Amino acid sequence: MMKEYRTIHEISGPLMVVEKVDGVTYDELAEIELSDGSIRRCKVLEVNGDKAVVQLFESSAGINLRDSRIRFLGHPLELAVSGDMLGRVFNGMGQPIDGGPAILPEKSLDINGQPINPAARDYPNEFIQTGVSAIDGLNTLVRGQKLPIFSGNGLPHAQLAAQIARQAKVLGDAASNFAVVFAAIGITFEESEYFVNEFKRTGAIDRTVLFTNLANDPAVERISTPRMALTAAEYLAFEKDMHVLVILTDITNYAEALREVSAAKKEVPGRRGYPGYLYTDLAQMYERAGRQLGKPGSITMIPILTMPENDKTHPIPDLTGYITEGQIILSQELHRRGVNPPIDVLPSLSRLKDKGVGVGKTREDHASTMNQLFAAYASGKEAKELMTILGESALSPTDLLYARFADEFEKRYVSQGYEANRSVIETLDLGWELLSILPRSELKRIKQDMIDRYLPKKD
Repeated sequence: MMKEYRTIHEISGPLMVVEKVDGVTYDELAEIELSDGSIRRCKVLEVNGDKAVVQLFESSAGINLRDSRIRFLGHPLELAVSGDMLGRVFNGMGQPIDGGPAILPEKSLDINGQPINPAARDYPNEFIQTGVSAIDGLNTLVRGQKLPIFSGNGLPHAQLAAQIARQAKVLGDAASNFAVVFAAIGITFEESEYFVNEFKRTGAIDRTVLFTNLANDPAVERISTPRMALTAAEYLAFEKDMHVLVILTDITNYAEALREVSAAKKEVPGRRGYPGYLYTDLAQMYERAGRQLGKPGSITMIPILTMPENDKTHPIPDLTGYITEGQIILSQELHRRGVNPPIDVLPSLSRLKDKGVGVGKTREDHASTMNQLFAAYASGKEAKELMTILGESALSPTDLLYARFADEFEKRYVSQGYEANRSVIETLDLGWELLSILPRSELKRIKQDMIDRYLPKKD
């Protein structure tokens, strides 16, 4: 028989102290029954002797210490999973909010999961097409990779996230076995409606599981939302053998919720007031993505975060960069100039891009054109800076061609809008078209036979 306790001693914000408990464990789920019969849920954060500190999922307003009672359920927070989750919209606690019926679960899974054992990891080496040239062509996303997007205040990362979720797919025989798990963390109601409507408008909702946590929801729900999404992804990938793309936006809101809870617990703060275990917490979450030996499914992750004050050295982007395999950086300057999506190619990086391109994956010329486009764009940016300082007359004819290349590259290759869905072949062909601006003698990173085969002939 389940024990009930009437020994709630103290409430401080979202935290509550319960005394004289027995057999309670860390992370255990509990229910508080108020005097009017209503139920509020919470989970155990800390156990010290016969005292337990629990964290409320809802507001603590209206809880009367004397008349309320609490019971511990003997299991952690769980998500009911089923193949029927595809096409559904859930709140941050995994409850359907799209007006559809409740999920008939095949099983209930602990949302905390486990990072993949390094010894059981399979190396990511298969291409995922996002339809965005600046990613597919130059910072390729590979199945099983963790590739974050670093954004700034006012930048259109929501539109880019929705575009990738709509357009992303794997090529070849596995194309029909692809799903997206999208978790929106700490967003406004308008943003939530935007994501739902975008997925429904394009039909992408049919292969998507969407979790939305609003800015006015409790902080503890914000901490649970990405774990709910990853639990759904693990089920689809490793039990249903699907290839799953997980998009988490905005990780900054998640980290702020961690800081809020840490402050309520009176923990010693680390850098900029964030808890000292922020790195460990993010790593436990990010490392649930990947591929497992002997299992055909995979989890690829794109965490999106807003850099406070556009500072790459801030703890959230800094620690994320340590754990993940690269970063896509959005630029305020490109956004001001009307380049959409405003992906800053030069500081962006996908550390696994070489593993997902080439014969049988994209095309034989992909690696060479990737390096040549990158080098040419860097030279073009330098030429434009010199032009600003010294004037156009100080540049050589070749420098002027590089400056023209940089302008055309931003206008045609990077700036494709949020509706254009380019195949990787279209992206590669566009790259060759842009390289034809330069003299053949400048294409030093591409073999001659590929230049003869793919470079457009000038009239």
